[in-house]
Amino acid sequence: MSARKLTCAFITLTVVLLCQSVRSQLQVGFYRNLCSLAETIVKEEVRKGISRDEGVAAGLVRLHFHDCFVRGCDASVLIDSTPGNSAEQDSPANDPSLRGFEVIDRAKARIEAICKGVVSCADIVAFAARDSIMMAGGFGYEVPAGRRDGRISLVNETFTNLPPPTLNVDQLTQAYAKKGFTQEEMVTLTGAHTIGRSHCTSFSERLYNFNGTTSQDPSLDSTYVTQLKQRCPRGSKNPYFGGSNDH
Repeated sequence: MSARKLTCAFITLTVVLLCQSVRSQLQVGFYRNLCSLAETIVKEEVRKGISRDEGVAAGLVRLHFHDCFVRGCDASVLIDSTPGNSAEQDSPANDPSLRGFEVIDRAKARIEAICKGVVSCADIVAFAARDSIMMAGGFGYEVPAGRRDGRISLVNETFTNLPPPTLNVDQLTQAYAKKGFTQEEMVTLTGAHTIGRSHCTSFSERLYNFNGTTSQDPSLDSTYVTQLKQRCPRGSKNPYFGGSNDH
């Protein structure tokens, strides 16, 4: 299997696993008689978004993951903060890196114009992630729908639910186990990070400030470290490592 096909397989399995975690409560074709054009509209808006910026594909997959791992797949990640409450969007894990909101907004507006109050934002996010994977070269799959949008979004809940990039394998396994995933499924879900770009701040300490005795993590491949330091020099204001995509 080629590297590209393997990447797409990882990404496809990622969202399938997220959908399966709530499959028993949902139904494929949920909007067939309620709003038959819903999935078509979402696909059209995803295609438009990717044509403007191919990085949106990775962004929409990440948006779905960050939504589902906090309070379940309820679109709480879309809720804006208010003067009295900091929402999930304000979390360092989401701001400013989370993207794809405009695609969801456009799809929701078009759907509301023909099926007002029928299709949830949570389902739109799930459909958009699926369509992004297909348009990035991944495999197609059915998305069970019928989710309901949440009304609560708390920034503090992202700190206890979204796994930070500093976790080791054992810690990641434990974090995913709390969500009902096996270690194998954790590896598959984490494999979605094979598309997009990384943030220098997520690993710069391993390059320049590892511990009190060595500045560089000795477990890293030396050639790879050289590449990382070229893209993420000490004190650099460039926050990203990788291509134009964001995940």
